[in-house]
Amino acid sequence: MVRPNILFLMSDEHRADVAGFAGNEVVRTPFLDKLAETGVVFENAYAPSPICVPSRQCMMAGQLPKTCNCEGWIDLEPGYLTFSRLFSQYAYETICCGKLHHQGFDQMQGWTQRPAGDLQVTPNYIKGAIPEEYAKYQRPFGDYKWTDSKEVKRAGAGTGRPAAGDREWTDAAKRAAETYFNDITYDREQSRKPLMLKLSLLEPHYQYMVDEEKFGYYLNRVPVYLDEPVSEHPFLSQRQVRPGLDASPRELRRATAAYYGMIENIDSMYAEMAEMLEYVGENLDDWIIIYTSDHGEMLGQHGIWEKQKFYEGSVRVPLIVRWPKGFAGGQRISQNVSTCDIYATLCELTGIPMPKGLDSRSLVPLLNGNTEGWFDEAVSQFSLVNVPVPAGLESAGKLDNVMIKQGALKYQWYAGMPEVLFDLEKNPEETIDYSDDPAYADSMAHFRQRLAELGHGPQADMHYINAGYNI
Repeated sequence: MVRPNILFLMSDEHRADVAGFAGNEVVRTPFLDKLAETGVVFENAYAPSPICVPSRQCMMAGQLPKTCNCEGWIDLEPGYLTFSRLFSQYAYETICCGKLHHQGFDQMQGWTQRPAGDLQVTPNYIKGAIPEEYAKYQRPFGDYKWTDSKEVKRAGAGTGRPAAGDREWTDAAKRAAETYFNDITYDREQSRKPLMLKLSLLEPHYQYMVDEEKFGYYLNRVPVYLDEPVSEHPFLSQRQVRPGLDASPRELRRATAAYYGMIENIDSMYAEMAEMLEYVGENLDDWIIIYTSDHGEMLGQHGIWEKQKFYEGSVRVPLIVRWPKGFAGGQRISQNVSTCDIYATLCELTGIPMPKGLDSRSLVPLLNGNTEGWFDEAVSQFSLVNVPVPAGLESAGKLDNVMIKQGALKYQWYAGMPEVLFDLEKNPEETIDYSDDPAYADSMAHFRQRLAELGHGPQADMHYINAGYNI
């Protein structure tokens, strides 16, 4: 078969409900709205981890953090069979411009080209590194990461590092596409291998800054979370920015406005990418196009900013898949899915055999409107194994937090802390914990059993291999 080209669009920290196609009437996202209108929207897509590094590595590996040993800010082992590496083995040209967040010496992880990106090798992977020398310059976590309140206070009009990087990466991706399909300088025929092109942007990740036009447009239009009930749970209550104490209501409004503007930024850059492909003669109806993000942003809801939580604002992500030649567009899928499922989905859509042992389920049946037999589950994990606990999280003790969502029920287990159960059908605001409600006793027993099967909790299966989706 002639395998289709793939355009993989990804952002960082895009809250799922801040998009026009998600019903938000303030933010301007015309490109993503059109993609959603002509593609398939997964309304309950979840990150395998509500933080950057493990979420991205797990998506590329098609495996949960425990399966691929990315429990914390840990990169995949060198040579790991990511879907980019698998597709390159099947003669795909795999080009990525932008953020991958790899921290080991295998900075490509299967991509054949990286014209621009966030290359970063940690001292652990520098051959011959002298630990004593690096220890002289070791900084506390708080020295290079602003507090959440400082991020809010510094928000406003301007060009932040995320926007500057995104501009560079988008231009690089456009040049890569033009060279691949036109190569005007040499004017020579190309091999025309199938192409997987990823544009992975950093916005709307903080710093919360955007150009004056967008900032001015959103400043007096955005909804702002101010009078939010804050959970008493020892973990869910962390990372508060208290209105009037840690930041003023005006500062919270400024940060929210900048965040909205950054989402408009990425929308316009994705549009540029699509226009370049059309410019070089490509029909985007022939392409598989995917859009997603690594996790969301609390944005002040529940009194919390940034991520790390299993609240919807932090762990749920946008996910759109479009391929007019493969399945009908205009669908909305309500089943629970994971960004880990992208791996198996791309394999089935392109006819590439899926490796064994993945925590990845092909979304193709759902794309074709068939929900029968779908295991309606999404699992997410925020754990730090052999990783120092950052400042501000010490009170949580050992971090091994797991979310299992089945249907409308979202179960959460926290090592050394109380369990939590939300029922999003009864309480979509996630303000009521049903874990001690007798009416949910059977559900709690079921989730505890599943938690053990996933290798977590007091009864954890010590022989855990994977989530058991593809036995």
